[in-house]
Amino acid sequence: MSQATETTPVKEQKKEGLFSSKNRHLLTDPIGDNNPITIQVLGLCSALAVTTQLKPAIIMAIGVTIVTAFSNLIISALRNTIPNRIRMIVQLVVIAALVVIVDQLLRAFVYDVSKKLSVFIGLIITNCIVMGRLEAFAMANKPWPSFLDGIGNGLGYGAILVIIALLRESLGSGTILGYQIIPQALYTAGYVNNGLMVTPAASMFIIAIIIWIQRSRNPKLVDIS
Repeated sequence: MSQATETTPVKEQKKEGLFSSKNRHLLTDPIGDNNPITIQVLGLCSALAVTTQLKPAIIMAIGVTIVTAFSNLIISALRNTIPNRIRMIVQLVVIAALVVIVDQLLRAFVYDVSKKLSVFIGLIITNCIVMGRLEAFAMANKPWPSFLDGIGNGLGYGAILVIIALLRESLGSGTILGYQIIPQALYTAGYVNNGLMVTPAASMFIIAIIIWIQRSRNPKLVDIS
């Protein structure tokens, strides 16, 4: 009497979609409850320095997003070949190369903004957000999720920069993107631009208010920092 052998069906692993729920969270979380500036408290220097006007803030945000996304992608693709002892050197070389490309593109197409940002574009190399995402995420994850994580953190950083710059330029200079928004009649009547808003201290006040609003809406964030 022959004994029948039972075969157990092998379950096929479901392939994760490019924009699965998990991957979408990588894009959206840094914009809200895991923001690199207001929650992780990274990248504060440029938030103080380049937010006097909206245009430089937007360009800086785009630059950081490009560098963060593509450095994440490259380092993630190379993660299994990078010796642990020199990983930070490799990361810095990749970031520096991308920053040089961004800087040259700015000089070629928006030279006036490039002059205003000057040294701050170069300082993207040492931006804690870029290095932090490489160490915390790209070195341990596949290229596509790492790329999305870089975009998400760049957008989260950029969103805070734009909010700060919008408030500082409108209240401090009475303009947005160089266009006057405060009617001349108000100035004639005695309205004066807020001089505090053109100082770096204004950025800290605005960031503090955003942090307070975030933690008021989500008490779970209070214990994070």
